[in-house]
Amino acid sequence: MAKSGLGQDPESANAVTMLQRAVKLDAEYKYPQALICYQEGIDLLLQVMKGTKDCTKKSNLRDKISGYMERAENIKKYLAQEKEDGKYHKQIKIEENATGFSYESLFQEYLNETVTEVWIEDPYIRQIHQLHNFLRFCEILIKRSSKVKIIHLLTSLDKGNGKEQQIRGLEEIKESLKNHEVLLEVEYSPSIHDREIRFNNGWIIKIGRGLDYFKRTQGRFSLGYFDFDLRPCHETTVDIFHNRHTKKI
Repeated sequence: MAKSGLGQDPESANAVTMLQRAVKLDAEYKYPQALICYQEGIDLLLQVMKGTKDCTKKSNLRDKISGYMERAENIKKYLAQEKEDGKYHKQIKIEENATGFSYESLFQEYLNETVTEVWIEDPYIRQIHQLHNFLRFCEILIKRSSKVKIIHLLTSLDKGNGKEQQIRGLEEIKESLKNHEVLLEVEYSPSIHDREIRFNNGWIIKIGRGLDYFKRTQGRFSLGYFDFDLRPCHETTVDIFHNRHTKKI
């Protein structure tokens, strides 16, 4: 495994920090996170090398970059094989008040033209903001993959005053999806607790808080009201798996 071995001059400090983190994650077998850090560290080193006129330093940097690139490529091949074998697992920890985790940012890597059917299991698609979250997720499905034809939703039925609002809201979403030739099937369960999203291309995404992990904005004219990449999040964990034999929820 490659060691950093870089000087601690200010120019290289960010690269050193990133690559040390990559090596640490690598040693802990956290390969998806390690790969990201290797890639970012390599990009930083390339920037350092471009700004270096010292031939000796440039040569040393080139060697370091080559070593890290080789390790990153080996990890990439390993993860590709894990996906093929159905053993892939990536975990994303969303910190309290973190931004940059819109549905599009989170799911775009796994949505492509091979996705034709989607299953969502989430007990809390009841209140207005939760219905809006589900609608926003459906919009991403339509925008990212024009091949989606069926969306299955398993949720719990509001037993209070919001029951009619919930049913009416989901019916409106269903009618709207029909305009895009997409069928929404809604099923209610009184005992549902798990939160899970499945695509029929094999990807499985489990979010601790389900689709409801965004905080409210401070007002209707605050950044993040429309662009959810700018909206602060509640702390939650996202686990992503791949399974060639995905079962329907």
